[in-house]
Amino acid sequence: MKIAVLGSTRGTDLQYIIDAIESGRLKNAEISAAISNKKDAGILEKARKYNIAAVFIDSSGKSREEFDKEIIRILEKNGVELVLLIGYMRFISKPFVEKYRNKIMNIHPSLLPAFAGGMDKNVHAAILEHGCKVTGCTLHFVDEGADTGPIVVQKATSIEEDDTVDSLKEKVQKLEGEALVEGIELFRDKKLKIKGRVVHILR
Repeated sequence: MKIAVLGSTRGTDLQYIIDAIESGRLKNAEISAAISNKKDAGILEKARKYNIAAVFIDSSGKSREEFDKEIIRILEKNGVELVLLIGYMRFISKPFVEKYRNKIMNIHPSLLPAFAGGMDKNVHAAILEHGCKVTGCTLHFVDEGADTGPIVVQKATSIEEDDTVDSLKEKVQKLEGEALVEGIELFRDKKLKIKGRVVHILR
């Protein structure tokens, strides 16, 4: 199964997927391309290190639809079956969502629907400000909204009194890697059945 990863940041979670593939834990899956809207994104550097096609697409002067058309061309060229958003700081256009409906997954650093719409450290800061006792991550299918798509996998961890934004991010990122690998396996094995807003996992 061919996977493409879209990211704007360091792509820490990409490493978990690469490691799972290289160790043999994640079988019959390969990352065909890593695509970013940031020329110096760490995710592209990480992809090159493992001989994964690293593609920068400049978004300046383009509409969201025009930019996404360029991504779609790369996905089609590489025969991509599953698209993963990892630290991707852009919203997906409606035509992109429609073309790859239930084939785009995003990893979000909270237990959705709580703290939807935020990104990266802002989410962890908000969680600490609210005095939450538990946090985690959510892997969900992408729809037209912001972090509103059907939930595939969630992983939780407790919040300690001395946790900071950085320590929370580190704890949650480990869970994100686990959630991504699990979600890829379920998708690959056709064990995800979507009914309305609910994703049923077939055992």
